Amino acid sequence: MEKNLQKTYTFKEKMKAMGPGIIIVGSFLGPGTVTTATRTGAGFGYALLWTVVFSVIATIALQEMSARLGIITQKGLAEHITDIFEEQPIMKTIAILFVGGAITLGGIAYMSGDLLGTSLGISNLTGIPTNYIAPAIGVIILILLNVGTVKWLEKILGVLVATMVTVFVITMVVVKPDMGELLTGLIPSVPEGALMNCVALIGTTIVPYNLFIHCTNAKNHWNKPEDLVLSRWDTYFSIIVGGIITAAVMITAATVMRGMTVNSAADMAVQLEPTLGAFANIFMSVGLFAAGFSSAVITPLGVSYVLGGLLGWKLDKSDKRFFYTNIGILLLGIFGSATGFNPLTIIIMAQALNGIFLPVVVVFLVYVTCSKKVLGEYANSMWINLVGIAISVITLVIGGSSVISVFKSLMG
Repeated sequence: MEKNLQKTYTFKEKMKAMGPGIIIVGSFLGPGTVTTATRTGAGFGYALLWTVVFSVIATIALQEMSARLGIITQKGLAEHITDIFEEQPIMKTIAILFVGGAITLGGIAYMSGDLLGTSLGISNLTGIPTNYIAPAIGVIILILLNVGTVKWLEKILGVLVATMVTVFVITMVVVKPDMGELLTGLIPSVPEGALMNCVALIGTTIVPYNLFIHCTNAKNHWNKPEDLVLSRWDTYFSIIVGGIITAAVMITAATVMRGMTVNSAADMAVQLEPTLGAFANIFMSVGLFAAGFSSAVITPLGVSYVLGGLLGWKLDKSDKRFFYTNIGILLLGIFGSATGFNPLTIIIMAQALNGIFLPVVVVFLVYVTCSKKVLGEYANSMWINLVGIAISVITLVIGGSSVISVFKSLMG
């Protein structure tokens, strides 16, 4: 049973202490979220709104476990995964290859989507092809990774999140969605042809490498059991706000764009016309750029944290292996974004890929945080373990169904 957590904080103190949670929201609120939620709303109405609710609840539960693990043990999630198999070298190697491979592939896909989303915004305003813009954005991000700081990034992401909340929530209210249909969308169901969107919505919110980033950032931000109160506030508040944005995007698209085909930033801007009128296209373009840029800065760091923790590297740019991993993910992401495929299709496929890999990471996280040997009195309660197992099973079933569906379509 947890103790020494009875200290109370004012709202101002809680807001001042926020940080790691904002990083996570800034990461998952990239162009993938906006694109996936818009296409889902336009194509299937409110039917998959339940997926957003599930994703928010699951993200809160998993990120809380991750932060608690980091604060109490002052070690990263990747380090704990290797510790599990410390006396079993073969299993340790398999775990490193399995987790590291899944996170790396998912990170490359996510990086491509982030760069395309960033480039899509600029391309919509200038007419310059996205495959020309993406490399330039990648170089800028590379520079930022070497001269920027997490504290500076947290502040920028906080402003971006606040702006997106305001615009999309106001628009959601202005368009007056059908409340009956909206409530029906909270009942779990997957319409025909919506499975990939369902997996993508989960993958764009519960990002596997974010569980590693949050563990590391939380241990760097806090170091006492008493800090769990602030950490939980930071996690709950940030992710709920992120979930509101995702839901608002889907609801406005379902209300304004039902039945429309979404192939460009200009198409996505239609949902904001009730609020912004002629400025909707400009705002959507700038928003995609900002969301993609903020998410793209974090993506290579996320993969580097995972590989560094698994392989025992120093987790900062002073370690050349950490530094070159950042460069590698960026370069591969640039390559993926310059292939010439439809940008929105690549973005959604990237989210779906993360959704498929998610159960692998969730199983390890729940296993570590339920261990009293690792966390003592701060180990998961029975109910938290059940929630973690349920999330693992649900994501495994949905992700597995998606893989089977894709395989069947490829086989004709």
